[in-house]
Amino acid sequence: MRAFLRAILATTALVAAVPVTSLAASPATGNAATAAIHQQLRRYEQALNTSDVDSVMALYADDAVFMPQNSPPAVGRDAVRTAYRQVFSAIKLDVRFQIDEVRQLSKDWAYARTRSNGTVKVLASDQPPGAEANQELFVFHREQDGQWRFARYIFATTNPPAGR
Repeated sequence: MRAFLRAILATTALVAAVPVTSLAASPATGNAATAAIHQQLRRYEQALNTSDVDSVMALYADDAVFMPQNSPPAVGRDAVRTAYRQVFSAIKLDVRFQIDEVRQLSKDWAYARTRSNGTVKVLASDQPPGAEANQELFVFHREQDGQWRFARYIFATTNPPAGR
């Protein structure tokens, strides 16, 4: 009887160890995903600072949703492209991203939490550039080609309200 119990315990321990072994292999995949997402965010920073709509759009998924503050969401690539054209025709950005967190949720889904700081110049104004600061949440999807792209993106200002 004891030999039987030992055999069951040994088998149970072996079976229980298999998921742990699988999880131990995950960080390499997670590290690759994190590095790829960091790279995409750096590309986004550069595209914003150069007002490059095509480079921005290369970062968005086919079913993307862009949710800018105080605006309705732009749903789908055509609407997202239109939104960025409007943004870049109105302002010039000079921002840097601080990546606070990247978390892979599954094989093909992840999110990144960031903050950005810099300046914004209203193009229709003679005023000097003003402070620009936001907090952002990106939801990434790994597309068929293996690239991590923005499926959803939302941001909100961290600048104090005017007059404070």
